[in-house]
Amino acid sequence: MTRRIQWQKSSYSEGGDGNTCVEIAPLPARVAIRDSKDPTQGTLTVPVGSFTALVQSLKTTTT
Repeated sequence: MTRRIQWQKSSYSEGGDGNTCVEIAPLPARVAIRDSKDPTQGTLTVPVGSFTALVQSLKTTTT
């Protein structure tokens, strides 16, 4: 069975068309990441723990 990936765009997207950021999609044990401006160019997947650590680090750095 093939599972359809549900991409989510950040609420922090810039621009009038809202396509100037990355999109993420939850996968079993991983998070998929792609460029919302050109989603056909490829997808990066990382373990959930690594993605969570990245987000926490970004939150700490930007506050």
